[in-house]
Amino acid sequence: MLDRRGFLQVGAAGIPAVLLTPSETFAKRPAKKKRMAIVTTTWWYGSHAWHMATRFLVGYPVNGKWHHPEIEVVSAYVDQIKDNDLSKRRAKEFGFTVYPTIAEALRNGTDKLDVDCVLLIGEHGDYEINEIGQKLYPRYRLFNGITDVFREEGESLPIFNDKHLSWNFEWAADMVAQSKELKFPLLAGSSLPVTWRMPSVELPFGAEIEEAMVVAYGPKDIYDFHALETLQCMMERRRGGETGVRSIHALEGDAVWQQLADKRWSPVLFEACLSRSQTLAQTEDFSHRYPPLGLMKELVETPVCYQLEYNDGTLATMMLMNGLVRDFNFAAKLKGQADPLSTCFYLPPNPNVVYSAALMNNAEKMFMSNKAPYPVERTLLTSGMVQSALQSLHLGQRQLDTPHLDIRYKASKESTFYRR
Repeated sequence: MLDRRGFLQVGAAGIPAVLLTPSETFAKRPAKKKRMAIVTTTWWYGSHAWHMATRFLVGYPVNGKWHHPEIEVVSAYVDQIKDNDLSKRRAKEFGFTVYPTIAEALRNGTDKLDVDCVLLIGEHGDYEINEIGQKLYPRYRLFNGITDVFREEGESLPIFNDKHLSWNFEWAADMVAQSKELKFPLLAGSSLPVTWRMPSVELPFGAEIEEAMVVAYGPKDIYDFHALETLQCMMERRRGGETGVRSIHALEGDAVWQQLADKRWSPVLFEACLSRSQTLAQTEDFSHRYPPLGLMKELVETPVCYQLEYNDGTLATMMLMNGLVRDFNFAAKLKGQADPLSTCFYLPPNPNVVYSAALMNNAEKMFMSNKAPYPVERTLLTSGMVQSALQSLHLGQRQLDTPHLDIRYKASKESTFYRR
C-alpha cells in the first residue's frame, strides 16, 4: 500500500438549541470575519460544492431569518474543473482566488498559512469505481494535502469533510487519527442527521433500544451512507453509548423479499417507517393504501437490505426500497414502550435545499467555536459500514464479522437537527 505522501503524489494531478442566527451567533462577535479555504473535487450547479460552499458566499435561512456567516471565502482548490464550472465565476463575483494546488489555497498567495478554516467537499467528479461498487473519491488525498500544510506550518485549523471520510476504512481511521495528533476539530458526514424531522422528535438520550430500522431510497455507495447516518445519529443515543458493530449482512433482490415474508425483522417497525413516509408509492388505479407485499414487488425492482448487529447485541436494519419510497424514515422499538418511536427525516426540495443549510450551520458552529458539535466517530463508523456492506454483497451476500468497526464513543446529549 502506498504511504500517505506517496498517495498524495500519485493523485496530485488528477433545531438545535445552538442554531446560529444573525442576532445570536455568539455573545462576542469577532472583530473581523474568519477566512475560509474551500477544497473540492468539482463545482457546478447541483454539485455538493453548489449546495454547501455557496452558503458561505450568500448566507442561508435560519429560524425565518437570512443568516450571513461571519466567514469570508478567500481561496479555493478545485480538483476537476468542468465545462460547466462555477468556481471561477464565483471567484470573480465574490473576490476570492482559485489556486492550482491545495497548499497555495491554504496559504492564499502568501508564504504562510493564511486561512482560519477549511471546507473539504469530496463529492462528484470523474473518478474510478472499484470491484465492489465504490466510487474512489479522493477525500483522503485532499485531506492529506491540507494536513501536510498544517505539519509544515506547525499550525492546524478546523476541517469539515462532506459525507464519508474515505471509501477506504483504514484511510478514514487515519483521518480521524491525524485530527487528534494535530489537535484540530474535524466534523464530517451527511445532512440527514441535522435536517428537519416530521414529527420533530428525538430519541431519548439513554433509551434502551430493542431494534431499529431505516427505510430509504437511492443507489448503493451514495444513499446507503445517508441512510446509515440517519440510523446512527439515533442509535448512538442509546443507553451505554456507541459500542461499535459486530457484524453486517447485506442482502439484495429476492433474498430481501424472503426475509420480509419470513418476518426476519420487525414488521411493526417496517410499517412504522412506511407510515411516516411522505412519498409512499401507489398505483394509478388505487391510492392511499398500505401496499401489500405483492405490490411492493411490482414497485421495487431490486430491494437492498443491510442487517447490523452491534457489539451490545442491539439489532438494526437499513433498507433501500427504490420505487416504494423517496425519503428517509426511521423507527425504533424502545424497551417498555408499546408503540415504536418513528419519524421522517425531511429533505426540503431544490433549489434552496435547506438541509444543506442545516449541515453548514453545524459546520459554521465548529469553525467559529473550534469545537465539533457532534463526534466525528459517527461518520468513521458509517464510512466503515458502507464498505463492509458492499463487501458483503460482493462476496455473495455473506454475513461478515466486523471487528474493525469496534468504534466506541459517546454522543452529545444536545440535539443538533433543525426544529424551528
